[in-house]
Amino acid sequence: MARRHDLGGDVKDPAAGLLLANLGSPAAPTPAAVRTYLRRFLSDPRVVEVPRLPWWLILNLFVLPFRPRRSAALYRSIWNAEGSPLLTLSARLTETVRSELARRLGARIPVVLGMRYGKPSIASALRSLRASGCRRLLVLPLYPQYSATTVGSTFDAVVEELASWRWVPELRTVHGYATDPLYIAALAASVREAWERGGPPRRLLLSFHGLPVRYAEQGDPYALQCVATARALADELDLDGDAWSLAYQSRFGREPWLEPATSDQLEELGRTGIESLDVLCPGFAVDCLETLEEIAIRGREAFESEGGRRFRYLPALNDRPDHGRALAELALTNLAGWI
Repeated sequence: MARRHDLGGDVKDPAAGLLLANLGSPAAPTPAAVRTYLRRFLSDPRVVEVPRLPWWLILNLFVLPFRPRRSAALYRSIWNAEGSPLLTLSARLTETVRSELARRLGARIPVVLGMRYGKPSIASALRSLRASGCRRLLVLPLYPQYSATTVGSTFDAVVEELASWRWVPELRTVHGYATDPLYIAALAASVREAWERGGPPRRLLLSFHGLPVRYAEQGDPYALQCVATARALADELDLDGDAWSLAYQSRFGREPWLEPATSDQLEELGRTGIESLDVLCPGFAVDCLETLEEIAIRGREAFESEGGRRFRYLPALNDRPDHGRALAELALTNLAGWI
């Protein structure tokens, strides 16, 4: 008689889970923690596309010995009692999305947060979904505009982890949501609320993270998607062309980056008599060093030093309910047929 093998488990109706992914943050605002973070971040070939050996020498001989101390001071200026703003706000946003999905579905779907660099890692988040019985995984990077440096790198980390799994799950990925109607509507609502409280400015500056021009020339669609987001938001707010502008921040290194540069725009707007300025960063799902320090602190100083009078940074969407609804709807669209 043939022997029956009962290996256990259930292959019927596999559960689906959602991974929200963000960049990550140093574990603490200290030179040692920042050095560990920067080593991982700047060692990613998606982020710095130069020959590995020369870059290894530059990174280890010129960048890591000096930059962590300066960066740690910047992180300390925005660190709060809960820790890293990017990490705590991403966790709150994850809970907002989880609650919205539970409300919509009438049941809880596993929703976890993973960071590309730092903790909780993408690997640990995926293992958590596996432990919850998820055989279908949706990956939603918290970057509205696609870039190989962010979304592409996130998918690299997911594939790297799944490469070691015996039973690889079904996988779906979201490559961005630059003009998603609910995302644009949430951005517009946040702007209108600020204007209802304090009045509209002479100019709204939309500042996106920068990218080397070479990356765009080689096919990265990021810049095109930033323009699409900016135009969709301007249309939603019914803004004339002279009421808003777009710029790119956070330049690093010596090669040409996308222009105009936010730092240059802030100084020029101050010099040319734009007395009141609002700055919004639509490429950041939650506030972080690049928004809270680079824009809200140093950006204000640059604008006011050139004669500008009223500078207002408009916060990222963070864990706003309409942001959670937009991401939950995006997830539901991509989970179709699975749940």
